[in-house]
Amino acid sequence: MFSTLLLGNLQVLIVLVFPPYWMNKVFIKLKKVFAIFGPGLITGAADDDPSGIATYTQTGAKFGYGQLWTVLVMLPLMTAVQEACARIGAVTGHGLSAVIKANYNKKVLYSAVLLVVVANTINIGADIGALASAAQLIIPVNFVILTLGFTALILVLEIFTTYRVYANILKWLALALLAYPLTVFIVHQPWKTIFLATFLPHIELNFEFFFIITAVLGTTISPYMFFWQASEEVEEEKINHVKHFNGKPVLGVNFIRNLRIDNFTGMIFSELATWSIIVVAATVLHQNGITNVDSAADAAKALEPLVQTFPHAGFLAKLIFAIGIIGLGLLGIPVLSGSAAYALTEAFNMKQGLNLKLKRAHGFYGIITISTLIGLMINFIGIDPIKALVFTAVFNGVAAVPLIFLIARIARNKKIMGEHRSGWLSNSVVWITFIVMLLSAVAMFYTLARG
Repeated sequence: MFSTLLLGNLQVLIVLVFPPYWMNKVFIKLKKVFAIFGPGLITGAADDDPSGIATYTQTGAKFGYGQLWTVLVMLPLMTAVQEACARIGAVTGHGLSAVIKANYNKKVLYSAVLLVVVANTINIGADIGALASAAQLIIPVNFVILTLGFTALILVLEIFTTYRVYANILKWLALALLAYPLTVFIVHQPWKTIFLATFLPHIELNFEFFFIITAVLGTTISPYMFFWQASEEVEEEKINHVKHFNGKPVLGVNFIRNLRIDNFTGMIFSELATWSIIVVAATVLHQNGITNVDSAADAAKALEPLVQTFPHAGFLAKLIFAIGIIGLGLLGIPVLSGSAAYALTEAFNMKQGLNLKLKRAHGFYGIITISTLIGLMINFIGIDPIKALVFTAVFNGVAAVPLIFLIARIARNKKIMGEHRSGWLSNSVVWITFIVMLLSAVAMFYTLARG
């Protein structure tokens, strides 16, 4: 588990600081705390995938601090939706597809599954292209060879290792994301302007503004996250051997509380990273006249102030950026293909689970392989990898709207959720999320139609 790796390092520190008796008590308490973290934290980490980094960088470059307020708005929205998804999975013992299948007709089921599979496949393609593009910043290897290499690596690791082992390795690469909050405090910032932009909404009535804001919403509140977190809560119950009664898991007194802590922790770290990326891009790129991010090299320039005291600042910035993109991409792509596989296998009653061996879940791993390979092929139709990431985020923003509608209905349904159905606050915030994302998509299409 995620906690095991982190606790191993903490235990060494505790031994040096505390005497044996207190060391043992402190370690036991820490173990209980970190045992809470699971699907929510992984989902939050995967949310800042290459698509997210590219979109937030483009936002800061194009509009400066003008869309910084979206971070504060998105935190309660994404937290509410992801908590509802996690609760649905935990309470029913089934992923979203299985719950939709049991309570709605086939048209609704197939529409929901189609949306997430198409969105995820496009996202996988864009992320693979971004991995290759980022790698080219530090190693002079052909783009095609890199995309094929990364695809093969991802499939081998996802099929032949457990996701927990895989994720524990990659979380250390994902620490490169800390480069953005570090850069925030290294660069001279107009803190008053940033503070006001964080709390005061700024809106421009044009297509470009709504296009980017739909992308920001779409890459933050994404369809794959809905299906992934619900299914991973089910996986957690299997690992922990949770008992069932009348076909539903028997949840302990603190289970939902711990689920919410895990979820909120993952979401708040995700949004802190988002805020930092937008601020850095606005300060370093926008204020220096770079308003369009057309390549991975352009995006990497945002980190140059972090290493500007070194003689090869440009290369070091590219290195840090590349490590972050590669680490988060390798973490995020299995989440994308895995959530698509969960959605399809649950819809058609096939065995599923990343903790199952290949021989026990041919269909599940077959879907992962096919969606990843189709995503790979998207890179050979001539679309720039960085621009593809932003377009993917926009598609996610549109696709998420009907799925949030379904999630709100399911999470509030007493027949499905019993005593754990959404309360008035959770229900209200999920519906507000639906309205916000719907209005954003409508405004984008309206301004497009108006030219």
